[in-house]
Amino acid sequence: MRRRSPRRADRAPASGERDAMSAAPAITAREVALQVCRDVFAPKPRGARESLDYRLRRSELSARDRAFATELAYGAIKMRRLLDFALQPYVGARAASLPQPIAEILRLGAYQLRVMRGVEPYAAVSESVGLARKYGHKGTAGLVNAVLRRLSEEPPREPDDLATRASLPTWVVEHWRERFGAERLEQIVAGVNAPAPAGLAVDERTIARDEARAVLAAAGIAAAPSAFARDVIVLEPDASAADVEALANHRWHLHAEAAAFAVDVLDPRAGQRIVELCCGRGNKTLQLASRTRDAGTILAVDDDERKIAQIAKRLEAAGIASVALVAADATKMHAVPDADAVLLDAPCSGLGILGRQPEARWRKRPEDPERMARVQRALIRVAAACLKPGGTLVYAVCSTDRREGEEVVDGLLAERADLRRGALPDRYSPLRTPDGDLLVPPGIDGRDGFFVARLERPQ
Repeated sequence: MRRRSPRRADRAPASGERDAMSAAPAITAREVALQVCRDVFAPKPRGARESLDYRLRRSELSARDRAFATELAYGAIKMRRLLDFALQPYVGARAASLPQPIAEILRLGAYQLRVMRGVEPYAAVSESVGLARKYGHKGTAGLVNAVLRRLSEEPPREPDDLATRASLPTWVVEHWRERFGAERLEQIVAGVNAPAPAGLAVDERTIARDEARAVLAAAGIAAAPSAFARDVIVLEPDASAADVEALANHRWHLHAEAAAFAVDVLDPRAGQRIVELCCGRGNKTLQLASRTRDAGTILAVDDDERKIAQIAKRLEAAGIASVALVAADATKMHAVPDADAVLLDAPCSGLGILGRQPEARWRKRPEDPERMARVQRALIRVAAACLKPGGTLVYAVCSTDRREGEEVVDGLLAERADLRRGALPDRYSPLRTPDGDLLVPPGIDGRDGFFVARLERPQ
């Protein structure tokens, strides 16, 4: 019997063939953006920043491609309503039955063609078709090709209403119109859709603000001092947060400018006993310890044990010893009126940070402010109960809705005749309301929307 030659499939592949077989195609910036959009709008959604960080870690993109993926993902998420408006004439009723990856690919392509600068139409179309072929089939690739080619060739339609043009829920735009006036509305929505600049709070125990700016400038990072908070630096929108953190060495921490106003208004001092309710991830806790030079006594409370554990690590790394951490529901605390200063940065609807979190605008609901106000009213009662005569309470929310701001404060003042509104520092006069509180419009000068009230309990 003649022996048969070994079949090719039985032969062990040579080293070069093994390399070719094992090397998967490198993921592109556009595919990273697609994965982020799919994560954000999945049945079990993830946050855009969380998803982007995860997807970028798994890629081997250059710094330039990482920046492209970030702008494309965040932009397509923010501008979703406008992109669907642009696509509608070419997709029509098929939009309701498109597989999610194909729908997201169309939006990403439309963003490159209609909004993003510096992208050649040919590249936007061909790369989108390639993704449609990978995540769908020949038919879906043909659909993407036909739709995006027509979109690239025909003049854009202009929406009649501002909410569609700005790609925001109509009820949000109407809230800002009522709150800040029609004359400021265009500026607000433009700012909310622009890249949100990062900020940092310097640790005054270790470095002065001007020294920190000099360190950043030497590294080629442009930054300016906040016009309001004395310990805050505002970075240019294109500054790399990762580069800023790499330089920190516990001399500062990333902290959005308006988010730092609450501690600045509280003005904590060395030797004071301070209570911080709803301390979250600990940014304000670090700011409190910095302002007191770690020479006060700070009780920081949050009901999320994971966040408390994260703060503990941050405090240990920074060498801060003045903070006691407690994992508890603040509304059920037994309050003792012995605090010189109380800070309550309450959980809220988050209407002020729609520009910083691209997916947030699509997850908010008109009923959120009233729902959150019920929690805020319970929390501010406990915060006030912690305050001793002569003490100061600062209440803050990253919302611009009256129900979460003035109405919560007015409700407390109606219950507690021993409390009154305290004066804000003069530098905050451009943001002062007629009642004497602090109201930061979202988007203007790159800031998040915030409400801050300073209350005092006289001796």
